[in-house]
Formats: sequence, C-alpha cells, structure tokens
Amino acid sequence: MSSITTQRQTTSPHGIVLSKEQRHRIGLVRELVQGEFKGRGKDLLDGSFPWENMRKLADIGVLGMAVARQYGGSELGVFDTALVLEEIAKGCYITAMAVLGEVGTQTRVISAFAPEHIKRKVLPEVCSCDCVLSICLTEPHAGTDMASYTTNAEIRGDKVVLNGTKSLISRAEEAGLFVVFTRIDGQSGLDGIGCALVEKDTPGLAITSKVHTLGGENLHEVTFTDCVIPIDQLVVRQSGLKSLLSAFNTQRCLNPSISLGLAEGAFDEAVSYAGKRQAFGRSIGDFQGIRWKLADMYIAIEAARGLLYRACLSGNPFPDPLLAATAKIRCNEMSLEVTSEALQIHGGYGFTDDSVVSRLYRGARYGTLGGGTSETLRDLIGKRVTGNFDEKSGISGLSFS
Repeated sequence: MSSITTQRQTTSPHGIVLSKEQRHRIGLVRELVQGEFKGRGKDLLDGSFPWENMRKLADIGVLGMAVARQYGGSELGVFDTALVLEEIAKGCYITAMAVLGEVGTQTRVISAFAPEHIKRKVLPEVCSCDCVLSICLTEPHAGTDMASYTTNAEIRGDKVVLNGTKSLISRAEEAGLFVVFTRIDGQSGLDGIGCALVEKDTPGLAITSKVHTLGGENLHEVTFTDCVIPIDQLVVRQSGLKSLLSAFNTQRCLNPSISLGLAEGAFDEAVSYAGKRQAFGRSIGDFQGIRWKLADMYIAIEAARGLLYRACLSGNPFPDPLLAATAKIRCNEMSLEVTSEALQIHGGYGFTDDSVVSRLYRGARYGTLGGGTSETLRDLIGKRVTGNFDEKSGISGLSFS
C-alpha cells in the first residue's frame, strides 16, 4: 500500500490526505505516548534505555516499519515512518531516538545489502525488539569527513579482520549487532569505505568509554581490535559508499520528523500552560505578547511540516537529497526556536527537570548535529543549487516545469 492512498481517505487539519490505516496507526502510537511514555520521560534522563516503551511499540508493529513483510515487518514508506516518529517525539525524545535506531539507516543497510541468511536471522529480531542495532560511523578525529576514517577491514581469505575506534556511538551497551562503516583493505578516500556487521560477543569488540548527553542518552566509544568476522558479514565492499549514502537521505527525513514532534509537543504544552497560568488577574495567554509568540510558533511548525512531508514523499525508499537536506535544516532549527519559546512561556518552571518542555528542549538541541550537521547540509544545498542552475528555467525544483 502506498503512503497516500485514494481509498478511504481522510484529510487531516494540515491538509494532508491520510488513509484510515495511517490514522489508525498514529492513534495507537499516540495512545501509548501520551498515556504512558510521556509520564516516564524524566526517568530516562539518566541514560536508561527505554526497553519497556520499545517492547510495547514492537507489539503494535512500529519497530518493523523498515523491514519487509517476509521478515515480519510492515515495509512502510518514509512518510509513514516519519509520521510515527513525529508522534513518539511529542512525548518522549529518548524513545523516539531509540526507535530511529531500528527504522533508520542501519536497518535499511541490512535490508538492502546483507545476505539472505543474515536478513532471516536479524530482521525478525529487530521487529520484536530482541535485537537492537547500533550504527558505528564517527571516529575520534572524523565525523562528517568520512574520507578520513581509519577503521579498516582487512580481507583474509574467507575472514575479515577489523581494527579501529568509533566514538559517540548510540545504543552500544544494548546492541546485539553493530553496523560498522569501515575502510576496506586500506583503500584510500571515500571509494575505500564499505560496511561490516559485527555481533556483540565477537572477540576484539569492546566498549571502552561512556559519556552522558544533554538529551539524556549515553554515547560510547567502541573499539575493534583484531576483530575477526566471516566474510559474508562484510556486506558492502569498497566503491559501495554511494549506495550506502543514499540511505542517509532517508535518515535526513526521519531525524527532522523527531524535531517536528518535539516542537509540536512543546507547543501543546505552551498553549495549555498559557491558558492556565494566571498573572495580573488573567491568564497569560490573554496578553498580546504571549499570543504573538504562540502564533509565530504555530507558523514555524506548519512551514517546517510542509517541507518535511514534501521531502518524505519525494522518493521511496530514498528521498530526494536536496529536499531532504532542506527539510532537515528547517525542522532542526525550527525545533530549537519553538522549544526555547515554549520554555520561556513556562518561566522558571520550564527550566526544571520536572518540566516536559525542558526535556523537549534538550532533545531539540541534537537535531542539527546528527545525520549531517546544518553546516554540512547547507554546503550540499549550495553546491546543488549552483550546479543545477539553468539560465532559462532557473533553479531546479522551484517550479512545476
């Protein structure tokens, strides 16, 4: 079924036509998030992994959204997946990020490139929350600059020996399988990057440090020291980076869907608080200064939503890179603006750990850093815009011609 169907359609307040199936799925997720997850959000600020939340989401099929039906998933498109992540993020950033790890790049790499026996083993476990995936990209000296990665997989007959260090890695302590971007046989540059799958108990794999983040998650350093894996776990060899990077266009739609949800959750909290909080004999929402803040927040959310939904619908499974980058920047930066204003409306109470908007604000700060920084994506957009300019028709994508 396509994300937007022509049968049994219902129009949302945002002008987007959703099927009954889509609305039902969103309703199930909303019931869990607002009824249970939101109230437990403070308990996750210490770095705890939201196992209970994840298992409940697995029960309603959320963790299998990026998995084909033959492996137990629902094989949903980018738009449907973004809608669900948006709904989760309204109430719990940490749970939304945990789900992103199961429906994002790492799962799509396995689905697209892993041999059949690995798919049959791993993907059903992803759907049921019996296997958490961890993607290993960043290195101590290189993040976006993948050409400078030094982690290396040396092919020795039917085995591969992996050596290197990855930093700022999510879900390392919980992961059953690591999806590692690595150099192959010392080949230089971007063409030398491939991808290996490493099971958690493989000798030579070690979690060597842990740091706690502003958003509440823990990140880790993971080292591979003469780590031997079967050659069929080297799922992408050199010159395969272009194929791997196409998965990031999906990630650049899913990351901002979390930012959008965080902004919406903060906006809801701000509207509710403005109606209840009394000052000078009336609710603070009766003051023009607050009303205008709320109006600007609403405008910013809806403008970003339009960009994101357009990007999500631009291609499946891999959206248009220019639209995905544009939507990511706008949603990430909008989320920071809106959650900050929501905290301001709450006054001093908004600055406490007990405040929902405080947690949403913390989460919003991550968006511009993960999945491609805003600076990197602006450079990408600039190159695409100047490179695709036509004297007669103008900038590609700005018209229907």
